[in-house]
Amino acid sequence: MSSIRRWLLAGLLVLVPLAITLSVLDWIVGVLDQTLLILPAAWHPDKLLGLHIPGFGVLLALVIVLLMGAIASNFFGKKLVLLGNSMLHRIPIVRSIYSSVKQVSDTLFSENGNAFRKALLVQWPREGVWTIGFLTGVPGGDVVNHLPGDYLSVYVPTTPNPTGGYFVMLRKSDCIELKMSVDQALTYVISMGVVVPAKPAVRPLNPPL
Repeated sequence: MSSIRRWLLAGLLVLVPLAITLSVLDWIVGVLDQTLLILPAAWHPDKLLGLHIPGFGVLLALVIVLLMGAIASNFFGKKLVLLGNSMLHRIPIVRSIYSSVKQVSDTLFSENGNAFRKALLVQWPREGVWTIGFLTGVPGGDVVNHLPGDYLSVYVPTTPNPTGGYFVMLRKSDCIELKMSVDQALTYVISMGVVVPAKPAVRPLNPPL
């Protein structure tokens, strides 16, 4: 019985991640295939080839993104983008949604942007309980007038879905910089501590931020 149980667990460890990965990929391809609806019916690959092959929408979406990037990168394209942004900022409800989404996308996808700069060890949600957070910057605006001393802006992700989490401002002295990459820290969080990053060769007692 112990052998059967061991084989069952080993099989689950192989099949469950594979099944979830394939399901996510199938969902992504299915969503991107909806971009084919912008093409005339006669141009659809299903009509031209006589059979349905998933994935053509991914190629079309990639072409659209590349074309938009090429247009937005030249002089006239930048002017059009600025004109479109100014028009969207004049619409009351759209203005608030668009500006918030654009700030996040600029941070995530800008060539000079760095959404998660460093992995930190912080006490959350109370003293004595530790978790991993990510440095996103320093407090700004009127906030700095109410926070004496040095503070850091930290994003604390939830597990196993790191897209949800908490934005907190913590004292710099209470944050410990970890000697691991952001990717390693994210993997550690998503796996709920199962996938442990390799230990650094030398671990300082209190590495500077």
